[in-house]
Amino acid sequence: MRILFGFFLIIISYSSQSQQISGIVKDVLDKPMANVTVSLYKVQDSSLVKINATNNLGKYEFIAVQNGNYYLHISHIGYVEQFSKPLEVIDDVNRNIDFVLEKNDANLSEVVVSSKKPMIEVLADKTVLNVEGSINAVGQDALDLLRKAPGVIVDKDDNLSLSGKNGVQVYIDGRPTPLSGQDLAAYLKTLQSSSIEAIEIITNPSAKYDAAGNAGIINIRLKKNKAFGTNGSVTAGYNIGVYPKYNGGISLNHRNKGINVFANYNYSNGRRENFLDITREQLDTLFLSHSNMNTDYEGHNFKTGMDYFISSKHTLGLLVNGNFSEGSNSNDTYTPIFYMPTGILNRTLEAHNSSIFKRKNSNINLNYRFADTSQHELNVDADYGKYLLRNDQWQPNDYFDKDGNFLLSRVYNFVAPTDINIYTLKADYEQKFLKGKLGFGGKTSFVNADNDFNRYDILNGGSRMYDSSRSNRFIYKENINAGYVNYNRQFKGFMVQFGVRMENTQLEGNSDGFTWNGQKYSLLNENFKRDYTDFFPSGAVTFNKNPMNQWGLRYSRRIDRPAYQDLNPFEFKLDEYSFQKGNINLRPQYTNSFALTHTYKFKLTTTLNYSHVKDVFTQLIDTTETSKSFMTKKNLATQDVVSLNVSYPFQYKSYSAFSNLSANYSHYKADFGTGRTIDLDAFAFNIFQQHSLKFAKDFTAELSGWYNSPSIWQGTFKMKSMWSVDAGIAKNIFKGKGNLKLGVSDIFNSLEFSGESNFAGQKINVSGGWESQQLKANFTYRFGSNQVKAARQRKTGLEEEGQRVGSGQGNTISQ
Repeated sequence: MRILFGFFLIIISYSSQSQQISGIVKDVLDKPMANVTVSLYKVQDSSLVKINATNNLGKYEFIAVQNGNYYLHISHIGYVEQFSKPLEVIDDVNRNIDFVLEKNDANLSEVVVSSKKPMIEVLADKTVLNVEGSINAVGQDALDLLRKAPGVIVDKDDNLSLSGKNGVQVYIDGRPTPLSGQDLAAYLKTLQSSSIEAIEIITNPSAKYDAAGNAGIINIRLKKNKAFGTNGSVTAGYNIGVYPKYNGGISLNHRNKGINVFANYNYSNGRRENFLDITREQLDTLFLSHSNMNTDYEGHNFKTGMDYFISSKHTLGLLVNGNFSEGSNSNDTYTPIFYMPTGILNRTLEAHNSSIFKRKNSNINLNYRFADTSQHELNVDADYGKYLLRNDQWQPNDYFDKDGNFLLSRVYNFVAPTDINIYTLKADYEQKFLKGKLGFGGKTSFVNADNDFNRYDILNGGSRMYDSSRSNRFIYKENINAGYVNYNRQFKGFMVQFGVRMENTQLEGNSDGFTWNGQKYSLLNENFKRDYTDFFPSGAVTFNKNPMNQWGLRYSRRIDRPAYQDLNPFEFKLDEYSFQKGNINLRPQYTNSFALTHTYKFKLTTTLNYSHVKDVFTQLIDTTETSKSFMTKKNLATQDVVSLNVSYPFQYKSYSAFSNLSANYSHYKADFGTGRTIDLDAFAFNIFQQHSLKFAKDFTAELSGWYNSPSIWQGTFKMKSMWSVDAGIAKNIFKGKGNLKLGVSDIFNSLEFSGESNFAGQKINVSGGWESQQLKANFTYRFGSNQVKAARQRKTGLEEEGQRVGSGQGNTISQ
C-alpha cells in the first residue's frame, strides 16, 4: 500500500506542472474549420515544438506545454496565414486563443502542394508502411510488401507472424478478412502496390476493435482520392524477371461541399515462378523432392462509393469493392526414393500437377455518421461480404523403377468449390464524460462457409470415377456478438486509456465423408459445437509532460480463433506421400501483452514488449502408415516472447534515411508423448533500412534493404537467415503531373529460404525461393483539380485510434 500511495503522489506531483494551449479556428462566416494546421514555436530560437490539426469542430489543443515563451502559426491552403503574439506559459495557467482566417485571393489552381511521407513511420500505437510514395514498392504485391515490413515474417507456406508471434489478423480498409493460410496468401498476391496507400501494423489495439489477432492487426489501406473538384490518375507498370508481368489502373474522383463520389480499378497479369526442395528422412526411407511451380494469373480490383453530406452533423456513405482473379498453376515434382541402409535408389515418383482457379471477393458497406458541436459522435456500419473460391486440380503420379522403367500411374482429379458469406452490423458511440471521452458500442457478425471437396479417380480411358471415400463436404457457421466500453482522458502530464471488450462465440461445424483407420474406411459424420464467452481488457498510460521525451505503458489481452478449415477432421491428399487434416480439438490461443514505449524528440522510438501465449497454434508434420506424413495444427503448451523495436529517421537537406531494428526472443514448449516433444529457444532479429536522395531537377534515388536473422517458423522449423536489397530512381515529368519510376528488386538474387525440422522421428530439410529479382517500371499521370481542402470525411476506426493514442489529444501530428 505504501508503494502504491507513493506512486500516486508522484503522479499527482508530475501532473501539476504542465499547462495547455487551446482554441478554435473559424472562417469569416463564423464556421469552424477542420484540418487547419496549427504550429507551436519557441520565441527564443523559433524552433518547432509541435504541430496540431484542428478537428471537425475547428478545435486545436496542445497539452503538457512546459513553462516558457511561445507563438502560434496558423496555415491552411487558400487562406491567409496568421501568427499569434508571443504568449507566456506559467504554472497552472491554461491559454485559450481563437483565430479567424480570411480567404487568399491567389489563384489556387496555380498552387502545387508537394509532400512525401517517409517509407516507414513509427507512431505510439502502430507502424505505418507508406507504400504510395516508395519507388522500390513499384510492381510488387501486398505479400511482397509485408516481407519488408518491420517485425513481419512470411514463412515458406506464406503464413504471417509478427514480432515472433503467429495469429496476425489482416484487415482491408479497416475491415477483417475471413481468409487464412494459403487462401489469404493468394488474395494478398492479387493486391498490387499501385492500389495500396499504406500498410499499418498495430500491435495493441484498444477495446473498440475485434479481439482477434494474437500478434495484432495488419491493416492494408487502399488508395482514396482526397482532393476537391474533379480529378483522377492513370498508371501503367511492367515487371520482368524470368517472365513478364503487367499492371495498370485508373482512379476517378469528384468532391464538393455536399458529396464525394469516387471509383478506381486496377488490373494485373503475368506469370510467377517458384521452386521448392524438400529432403525427408523417415525410418529407413529417404525422399529427395524438387518442385518447380508456375502460376499464370489475371487479376481485377475495384473500389467505388460515395459520401453524401446531408448536413454539418449527418453523413451517409456507400462503399462497394471487390477482387476477381483467375488463372492456372502447374507444379512439376521429381522425387527419388532411397533405401537408407544401403543408399540404393528404390523408385522415383514424378508428379505433374496442374490446376485452374477462380477467386471472387465482393463487399458492400453502408455507413452513417452523426457528429455535433458537443462532441457526440455515432457511427453505424452494415457490411456484407461474399468470397467464392474455385479450384479444379489434376494430380498425375507416375512411378519408375531404379533403372527408369515405368511401373505404374495413378491420376486423381480434385474439384473444390468454397463459398463464404459474411454479415456484419456494428455501432460505435462517443461523447465527453468526466473531462475525458467515453466510448461504447457493439458488433454482431455471422459467417457461413461451405467447402465441398470432391475427389475423382481417372481411369485408363480418361473417364472419371467419383471416390466417395475420399470426398468431403464441410459446413461451418460462426456467430460472434461483442460489446465494449472504452474511456480516455488527458491529465496534466499524462493520459490514461482503459477499456474492456466482451465477445461471445458460437460456432458449429459438420464434416461428411469417410475416414481410414488403417484397415478400412468408416463413415465420417463429425459434428461439433462451441459456445464460449471471453473478456478482453486493455489499457494504456502515456506520460507526455515533456513532448520531447515521452513514455508509455500498454496492456492488452487478445484471441486467435482456429480457421474453419483447420477444424475439418477430413484427410486431404496433397500427393502420394503427404496428407493434410484438421483438428476438431484445436482450441483458441490467447495472448497477454505488455509494452513499454519511449519516444525521444519525436524521432527515436523504442518499444519493449512481453507476451505470454497460451495454447499456441503450430503446424506439425506427423507420421502415418510408416512412410507417409500428414500436416495438422495442434496447440503447443505455451510460448513466451520478448521483443524490442528501435527506429530512427534522419534528414539532412536532400538526403533522408530510416533505420528500424526488430528483435525477439521466443521459448516454445510442448509434450505430445515419447519422441514428440518440442522445447525450443529462439532469438531472431530483423533490420530494415532505406536511403533517399533528391538530386538534379525532379530526380529521386532510393536504396532499401532488409535482413532476417535465423528464426523459428511454426514452432518446429529452424530457419536460416534471409536478406534482400532493392534500388530505384524516379523523375517527375509533365510539370509535376507525371511520375516515372524504374527499380530493381533483390539486386543480389539472395532472397531464398532454408531450414530444418526434427519431430516424431521425421527429419526434414527444406529450401526454396521465387522470382524475386525483377526489373520494374511504372508511369503515373494525374489530371484534373489538385486542390486539397478541409472536408467533412468519415475516418475509419483504425485511423481514429492512431490519432487518439499516438498523441493523447485531438489530431496532433508529431514531428
